Amino acid sequence: MSHTVLDQITRQARTPRGRVLSGSAIMLGGLGLVTLVNFSYNIAVARFLGPVAFGHTTAVYTLLILISAVTLSFQILTAKIVAQHEVPESRTLAYRGFHRRGWAASFLVSVLLLLFRNEVTAYLNLPDSLLIVLLAMGTMFYVPLGARRGYIQGVCAFGDLALNLVLEGVVRLCGSLLLIGLGFGVRGVIAANSAAVIAAYLVATPKIARAGELTPDVPVAFSEGLQAAVFFAGQVIINNCDIVVVKHFFPAESAGIYAAVALVGRVIFAFSWAIVSSMFPIAAEAGSRKQEDRGLLGTSLLMVLAICIVFAGALRLAPSAIWTDLFGGPFGNASGIHFRYLLILYAISTGVYGLSVVLIAYEMSRRIANTGWVQLVFSGAVIAGIYMFHSSLAQVIWVQIFMMGLLLLAVSIPFLMAVLVRENRVSIPGFVKLQRHLEEDEVIAEFLKNDFRSPEFTRYHGTLDRLVTTPNFEDRSENQVRRALLNIRHAALWREIPRDTRWYEAEIRIQDLPRLRVFPRAQWRKLALGDFGITGVARRVLDERYREYATEEFRDKIHDLRGQMHQGSVPEAVLLIGLNDRGPFTILDGNHRLVAAMLVSPDLLAQFRFYCGLSPNMNQCCWYRTSVSSLLRYGSNMVRHSIDDPEHELTRALQQSPLLDTRAIC
Repeated sequence: MSHTVLDQITRQARTPRGRVLSGSAIMLGGLGLVTLVNFSYNIAVARFLGPVAFGHTTAVYTLLILISAVTLSFQILTAKIVAQHEVPESRTLAYRGFHRRGWAASFLVSVLLLLFRNEVTAYLNLPDSLLIVLLAMGTMFYVPLGARRGYIQGVCAFGDLALNLVLEGVVRLCGSLLLIGLGFGVRGVIAANSAAVIAAYLVATPKIARAGELTPDVPVAFSEGLQAAVFFAGQVIINNCDIVVVKHFFPAESAGIYAAVALVGRVIFAFSWAIVSSMFPIAAEAGSRKQEDRGLLGTSLLMVLAICIVFAGALRLAPSAIWTDLFGGPFGNASGIHFRYLLILYAISTGVYGLSVVLIAYEMSRRIANTGWVQLVFSGAVIAGIYMFHSSLAQVIWVQIFMMGLLLLAVSIPFLMAVLVRENRVSIPGFVKLQRHLEEDEVIAEFLKNDFRSPEFTRYHGTLDRLVTTPNFEDRSENQVRRALLNIRHAALWREIPRDTRWYEAEIRIQDLPRLRVFPRAQWRKLALGDFGITGVARRVLDERYREYATEEFRDKIHDLRGQMHQGSVPEAVLLIGLNDRGPFTILDGNHRLVAAMLVSPDLLAQFRFYCGLSPNMNQCCWYRTSVSSLLRYGSNMVRHSIDDPEHELTRALQQSPLLDTRAIC
């Protein structure tokens, strides 16, 4: 099957989960071939040059991978921006801007390598500074190659991307074998690596649409660029710092043996990165277009976990003699149980880190948290740990396993908290202050005060104004009229509230805002996009990217409320419902007013009165938690009350009230 057919399959997948599965299949197939080629390259170099020379070539190649922090930053930013734009011309403009900046960055990096070639040579105990000069030649094309690959990845042409990676590996392998055969040794291998990068750049010509030369670039937020740079800086340091530090501390032969052990990590990470590469543009596209991506993260994590388990199991079962046969006689002293033990440890370390990378990359595409900085901190901790503990090669790997376990735990916390809070399984630490208990009649009266301006109540204006504006809660007949009046517009809403609900006046402070969620229906559901937290919804009201999810009428209402608040009016009461005083709370009434207040100033919270209804059975209410059972309860109530006539009930309540003159409306 050709790669163009595979790309068509990817584009036709309907769901993000299906797309990441098909995209991952393509990338896994391509990177499987790349891994085979690169593994053959490493084995050939190790066999023909021996542990010492292999250690030199691996150290220099590791420098190229460290530089890939810049390359991959350009690639992932280009992929994200291209994926978020549907118009081909906008994609072209984004690519051109990144490609131009890529050349500038590559020139700077190459110059720095040339200026400090002697210092780098001394630190890595290399035999010749010419190796760094050859590396600088390849680096010149490496960063703009990231922009080209980013465009290909952003349009989900995973077949083209995989072929380009295969080409780079083939040129590296064949060039190294040819130049080693001609007697160039380590210099020939480094020259072949640079040639492979140049060849990959020349072939990776993205199919872009025409765009005007004078049209400005598509802007990219500085924070996004910084986030990508931080992410890949941490990634390349974690993946490669151990090889560099081991090359510095250990004898050349031991460093070469460690480089051979590290190959298993690069193989596992290559397969894991195939999953991330296909997941990232799909998640970014789903996020920008406000699509659901259920199952996308879980599927990616399971695939990476499966890859790690398969590799660790294979290494455990592989015969010890296979490593001597593959790498050659000079590696014989490291064969047997000890060598296999190092391989399994390294596989575990890389596998744990691969799971962390999936979480961090998903976070970058959806802006859940900024865990890239956490990874960067841990990359420094890995280096410090190896500097402190390096009595043996095994100890170096154990340091990494410990640090990667802590990293996975750290980057998992934002996702676990988001899921648990969304599912009401945990609450935000602390509680809101409940000031006094309220009877339901008082809450209904406050609800009516805010709602009485609605068109449904026009015929009752004037006649029932006093009953709404200055209620007498001691009068039972008045309370019955107000309840009947509320049912004209909100009967379906109010009867879903559990009967054991107790109402309180509560104090809501600015720090309590993360506990509040907007009403999960109508316009709010469209704007929430699955996240009903009031702070996120308020931000989206002003964000032009979400304009299509809010009608002009909705935006005008928020705008008018903001204007009135600037003039010192509006607040009144807000009704909340929840399980307990820890929250979260759903705003039953006052959504527009509270969002408008947040857009003016959070300090306006102090001007609202908050009435909070609490019940341990609030999960049965579909306004609080939408589930199959709560929706079935809502549906059965709708059927049961389908023949109710709120207008008739109000008329009867008015006729039974001796204190009201109802002749004008009865």
